Amino acid sequence: MTLKKATKCGTLESNDIFLILTPTNDGIEIDLESTVQKQFGEHIKELIKSKLLELGIDSVHVQAQDKGALDYTIRARVEAAVIRGL
Repeated sequence: MTLKKATKCGTLESNDIFLILTPTNDGIEIDLESTVQKQFGEHIKELIKSKLLELGIDSVHVQAQDKGALDYTIRARVEAAVIRGL
């Protein structure tokens, strides 16, 4: 399933993540900028991808700006953005 429109969710505040989801036909692509990129970058990307797949989204471009968000915040932001985009 793909999104019907581009959508965004989150803030650039500390302990949050800002996401922009754009429909595409090229699978899941994730561009991540994070204050904790070296330590948790791959974990954050995998978390975003797994939540998208759980929600049935298999084609989307994700731009993510992370400011130290915890796992549950990331999952909630992805879910909210997907709901807005459907």
